[in-house]
Amino acid sequence: MRLLIFSDIHSDATALAKLMETEADYYFAAGDLVNWARGFEKIGPVLQRRGDRMYVIPGNHESESDIARFCERYGFHNFHGQTMRAGGYTIGGLGYSNPTPFNTPGEYTEEQLAERLAAFSGMSPLVMVCHCPPFETKLDHAGENRHFGSKSVRGFIEREQPEYFFCGHIHEAAGASERLGVTRAYNVGKKGYLLEL
Repeated sequence: MRLLIFSDIHSDATALAKLMETEADYYFAAGDLVNWARGFEKIGPVLQRRGDRMYVIPGNHESESDIARFCERYGFHNFHGQTMRAGGYTIGGLGYSNPTPFNTPGEYTEEQLAERLAAFSGMSPLVMVCHCPPFETKLDHAGENRHFGSKSVRGFIEREQPEYFFCGHIHEAAGASERLGVTRAYNVGKKGYLLEL
């Protein structure tokens, strides 16, 4: 069972087309396919190659309703706040980020993030796909003493210990990985990560 998880395409159709060359059983777009909710018509046809195996969550550059319309138009799965079963694992998805200075369309307060993550409590073994990384980790490191991840996401990982955790959001940390207890955590970025279960 192969899952391809990627994030933060930001309308880079060339990078996305390269990802779509990768053979996998399921594809997970972990947010920020576009910039400021504009350009879905450029990205949608590139993803359509993988059609009904494509699962999409909103980043902070997309709202829930943006992604719902996008998925309906192109035949993808809106995976925001959803779960599925694959290869003996539960896979969960939650989009949006904690607040940013830019007032982007897809932001939750830390309280809202904690509340929505609670829906995934007790699921095991769990593969969790979020847009936002956990706070003060390699996955949210944006420069010296600069961490912009979510405390609620970190709390969820420490408490629930999913087998795997995938995110994006912080471009400077793309490709970073870290063990948080038993959890193997990755900031996938636009190059993506191919997980074999």
